[in-house]
Amino acid sequence: MSVACGIECVLVVGCIRWAWKRCTYIGNNDSATWPAATCEEFEPVPRLCRTILAVYEPNLHKPKFPPPGGYRLNPDWVVKRVTYEQTSGQAPPYLIYCDHEHQEIVLAIRGLNLLSESDYKVLLDNRLGKQMFDGGYVHHGLLKSAIWVLNNESETLSKLWIDNGRSYKMIFAGHSLGSGVASLLTIIVVNHKDRLGGVPRNLVRCYAVAPARCMSLNLAVKYADVIHSVILQDDFLPRTATPLEDIFKSIFCLPCLIFLICLRDTFIPDGRKLRDPRRLYVPGRMYHIVERRFCRCGRYPPDVRTAIPVDGRFEQIVLSCNSLSDHGIMWIEKESEKAFARLKEASAETTTSPPKVQKIERLKTLEKEHKDAIERAVSLNIPHAVGVGEEESSTQKEEEPMEDITFEASQKHDEEASTSEAQGSDGRTNWHKVVEKLFIRDEFGKLRLKRESTGPE
Repeated sequence: MSVACGIECVLVVGCIRWAWKRCTYIGNNDSATWPAATCEEFEPVPRLCRTILAVYEPNLHKPKFPPPGGYRLNPDWVVKRVTYEQTSGQAPPYLIYCDHEHQEIVLAIRGLNLLSESDYKVLLDNRLGKQMFDGGYVHHGLLKSAIWVLNNESETLSKLWIDNGRSYKMIFAGHSLGSGVASLLTIIVVNHKDRLGGVPRNLVRCYAVAPARCMSLNLAVKYADVIHSVILQDDFLPRTATPLEDIFKSIFCLPCLIFLICLRDTFIPDGRKLRDPRRLYVPGRMYHIVERRFCRCGRYPPDVRTAIPVDGRFEQIVLSCNSLSDHGIMWIEKESEKAFARLKEASAETTTSPPKVQKIERLKTLEKEHKDAIERAVSLNIPHAVGVGEEESSTQKEEEPMEDITFEASQKHDEEASTSEAQGSDGRTNWHKVVEKLFIRDEFGKLRLKRESTGPE
């Protein structure tokens, strides 16, 4: 009897401890050890948030729902606006804006429309491990949408870049659903520069606001120099490893789903998560806007932290009443504007060297952080991760010019790559295929390595 009571007490204490740790875990903890972002690197974020908001406006000359201070865009510089009718459900609405003031060509993609059936079709067009791309796994529907956008807008974007002296930056920005499309679009453009007139990698940038998990960890780290994810405090979407199609199937009971995911992830070891090549992550470098503290009421002046984490990449759900509101683009625009103003003030107060020297030093730091993250991924045996030397050698290879990118062609290529992994129908390794590839039977019926049977090469 005493033994049973003791076991019961241990279980009760364990459950109370777990509940305390989960309920007191806040978004601030995810980036507690990250360094602060600089004013220069965070400067485009509030501006691009306003550009994404402008996609929702049918007429920028007479805006209906402008943010505080207005959109601060020149309506005459809007090159193209694409609606749901024009995309035929293949992609969310987007806008192409040529910002001559900042020398940027911006393609901004709106987020999920809960009333649009086509947006749900894009989200639901996926299953775990369905689509392999560029040596990793990506969301099938979002990749298909990104390819559609590129095929339809490559001529427009290429002409804009060439007409403006080949010096403007090519910016892809998106919120929520649009962030996944923009991220995968960036990967395609970086690997096929000829599609946009040969725009170099250092002029391509992506800003994924409230990003969806759309690519495997090796790709998220590999493209951290061109893709930047912006997350506001407790936003639920970047932390939810459950596939997007399952999240939005349960959109009307989302708090219940978040709690069940939190409970389930407690029993999954971190090592197992990292070794799963099909698990999707938030893309690129992460910028975390933090404005609330533990056991403190109200919002504090926001801080911005940045890093390229490999392990501990926003893997814990935050049980917070702000998990849904922190996903809204209007809140993110408002808080990012405040954060940028604080960074600007701090930069003006602590300036001790010329801005040009500071910028060069920061660029070197960013490059070092990216290389360190890649090496960290290799040291943790992340599936399909390659070292810096191997990556540089692969990028030096001559690119194949492509007249047109079709989804069927990319899918066929990736299906061939995925079959090399010898996966069975249940998702586990098919050992019979592995044995057939590596071994042969001799005249005595014993298994021998093929290399041994054919002699030294």
